[in-house]
Amino acid sequence: MIMHIEKLKPRGMQSLIMIAFSAISISVMLILGIVMYIRFSALSRQEIIQNTEKLMEQTKENLEDYLISMRQISDAVYYNVIKEEDFSYQDNNIQQGMNLIYEANRDNLRSIAIYNNYGSLMAAEPVALQKEDPNVTKQDWYQQAIGKVENMHFSTPHIQNLFDDTTRRYYWVISLSRVVELTDNGIPLSGVLLVDMDYSSISRMMKQINTSNNGQYYYLCDSNGQIIYHMRQLQISNGTFNENSEAIAKYKDGVYHESLDGERRTIIVNTISYTGWKLVGVIPNSTFTHDMFNVRYFILMLMFLMAMMLAVVNRIVSLKISSPILKLDDSVREYEAGEKPEIYIGGSPEIRHLGYSIQHSYEQIDTLMHEIVLEQNERRKSELDALQSQINPHFLYNALDSITWMVEGERNDDAVFMISELAKLFRISLSKGHTVISVKDELQHAQSYMNIQKIRYKNAFSFIFDVDETIYSYCTVKLVLQPILENAINYGINSLDDCGEIKITGKLTEGNIILSVSDNGIGMSEEEVSLLLTDSNRVHKHGSGVGLININNRIQILFGKDYGLMIESELDEGTTVSICIPAVAYTEENRKILEKGYIFSRKEIFDQEIQDKQE
Repeated sequence: MIMHIEKLKPRGMQSLIMIAFSAISISVMLILGIVMYIRFSALSRQEIIQNTEKLMEQTKENLEDYLISMRQISDAVYYNVIKEEDFSYQDNNIQQGMNLIYEANRDNLRSIAIYNNYGSLMAAEPVALQKEDPNVTKQDWYQQAIGKVENMHFSTPHIQNLFDDTTRRYYWVISLSRVVELTDNGIPLSGVLLVDMDYSSISRMMKQINTSNNGQYYYLCDSNGQIIYHMRQLQISNGTFNENSEAIAKYKDGVYHESLDGERRTIIVNTISYTGWKLVGVIPNSTFTHDMFNVRYFILMLMFLMAMMLAVVNRIVSLKISSPILKLDDSVREYEAGEKPEIYIGGSPEIRHLGYSIQHSYEQIDTLMHEIVLEQNERRKSELDALQSQINPHFLYNALDSITWMVEGERNDDAVFMISELAKLFRISLSKGHTVISVKDELQHAQSYMNIQKIRYKNAFSFIFDVDETIYSYCTVKLVLQPILENAINYGINSLDDCGEIKITGKLTEGNIILSVSDNGIGMSEEEVSLLLTDSNRVHKHGSGVGLININNRIQILFGKDYGLMIESELDEGTTVSICIPAVAYTEENRKILEKGYIFSRKEIFDQEIQDKQE
């Protein structure tokens, strides 16, 4: 906490707070501006689409009204003229009836014609000479009518070339064709009624809505995607402009989003009743952004004004916050310089609490340092006492007496073996003053100890070492097996007659090393077992005098509270004492680290075990 305040001081506490508040304010304004822009943009987009839909709906109604009127003309010609008259002797009545209908609707019509099933002209209005052999049966409007007898059919725009026009003018028309029943000389025949609508009426309606200068436009196509009206129809024809009308003709009514020639755009589709025609509105993305210029300007101005206001507010807030912190920092610096000033207590409740905490922490530092020194001294003293207690003077005296007895009895080989094992025992006991040794050395120490004890007890018991050699190269606390073996001899099998057995095992399990000493002695009750690692005041009747509590504490000092001794025993069955330590590879570096008091984590031990296996 103190270091953190020191780092802030050179940079300027006040400036840093102001920069932080400014950064937060700017971030909030940017987020607010973006959200506002997105919101306004969505509303603007929605409004443009809704206005376009309304305009298209009105245009659709006008087109449908116009097409209905054309259907009504076709119905009037068919039901009021054709079905009522016979072409063989009532030709004048038919011509007169067609003329009346034509004159009443001549602003929207170019011609009305009736053909029989052979494609021969039966009657036409206005009266005009048909061109020589136009072969109407090959024309699209005739084939559509014959193909679906029950329907009326609207063609795409085309130039009508059936009749000679003395003015040599040719008009664009949309043909409405249908199959009709004719009567000729009393004989019913089938024929085709053709009503040519003036294309300029539809073109005029479409031009009225194609007045936008922001890129938005509308066009009309049939159910197959053939263009009926497009403001760029000439460019489409010569290939300089592309329109995917064939795909759009398959769309149902609604709003769609697509990309054409790399440009994103919104498509609105509306179907014209009775015809299957599609009225299509095209809104390029540029149309939406074009109307957002004023919104962007408004948002930028609003953000600028907010930035000016926040700069003033940030200045005031930074002064209010930084002033007590700087005063607190000054008092801490004086304290660190060796003076004993009063720690500044002021400002907001949080800063006052911080001042109280710093003052309290300084008061505790001296006490804690003193306690740490005492604790370290006591810890080292305990370790030295534990090491010294491993060498039992009685054991040494008894061993030397045994050697003397062997020499006097001229058992020189046994004496040499005894001296050799005793030398190994003391060499490992000293271990150059090290507390941490390898498992291999600890097992060698235990082996020498058991060899000596077996001779002393005149082979009254047997022992077995069953240890996995893979654990030899790991770390352990020095001289933890000997006291356990001594207890096994003195408390476990000493009262047995030539049938005592002690087994020492070692294995690697789940990243831990387990060393166990088992005997087949008299065992203990559960109550006695529970006191072995908890009651430090128990009086040892005989043995090394090193209680299992001491061994357990030494292991936990070096390896942590998760490790230590485990005891299992049953009366008349025997006792097993197990040592659990982490599998830390025995290297000079690891030994030094452990003796300095560093405790390896589970992850470090696991990573080290994997590395050892790979090597």
